[in-house]
Amino acid sequence: MTNNDQKTAVAVNTMSDKQETRSLAELSMTQKLATADFLQILQCGTIEVQGLLPWSSNYTFLTRLRHELTPGRLLTAEAVYKPRRGERPLWDFAQGTLCQRELAAFLVSEALGWGIVPPTVLRDGPNGVGSIQLFIDHDPERHYFTFEGSPRLQPQLQRIALLDVIINNADRKSGHILLQEAETLDQVGRLWGIDHGICFHVDHKLRTVVWEFAEWPIPEKMLVAMRQLQLALANPTSSLSQQLRQYLAERELTALLARVCRLLETAVFPNPGPGRHYPWPPI
Repeated sequence: MTNNDQKTAVAVNTMSDKQETRSLAELSMTQKLATADFLQILQCGTIEVQGLLPWSSNYTFLTRLRHELTPGRLLTAEAVYKPRRGERPLWDFAQGTLCQRELAAFLVSEALGWGIVPPTVLRDGPNGVGSIQLFIDHDPERHYFTFEGSPRLQPQLQRIALLDVIINNADRKSGHILLQEAETLDQVGRLWGIDHGICFHVDHKLRTVVWEFAEWPIPEKMLVAMRQLQLALANPTSSLSQQLRQYLAERELTALLARVCRLLETAVFPNPGPGRHYPWPPI
């Protein structure tokens, strides 16, 4: 389930018919769009299906959304739409819940303040209810195996590795880590994590290609973010707990909190250990 085979563009239109097409990174910088703005476009925009994405395990569509964010300011954005009824049955995940897990992963990423998962919503679409996630402009030839060990990307990769442990990601392939190129050579590109449909299982199912930090101490700033997450998950009346309860089972929420507590207790990146710990195929 990847969106690696397409390129995205976001267009800004004014009522004077002037139109500019910019990459997501440039749009974010020049138009000052916050995550909340992107979520509004995804939640409220008119959906136009562009086509079925190839090589996906489930039915996955590239779409274009149009929405007037403010009067006279029409925005269009490409997004990935995964309808619930297009999900392939799995023996170990409840039928029809993969799209909910996509949204839950975004909520946890945002609660940590790490911004790993692109803006994601759950809404009705042309093929029924499903997740809709902002499509990220990237080079499909650049994935984790091509920048593994990069010192400049190390903090971002560490956050992705920790997120995968927290949400118990069973499918972190190399191609599920996208590199959004920086605008200038002196800047560091931004990493995004996609495809989180098979996460949050109560049993240990962590399968990832990112093991380069095994047994390293977790940086203090990341521990601070995880402590804040722990507090939010431990409080059933917190906004995060209330949101996640709409998409995950109670026992999955209990297991989620337990994984966070275990990471904070050890304060080190876990090692693979015995058994199957890599996804297949790895890319």
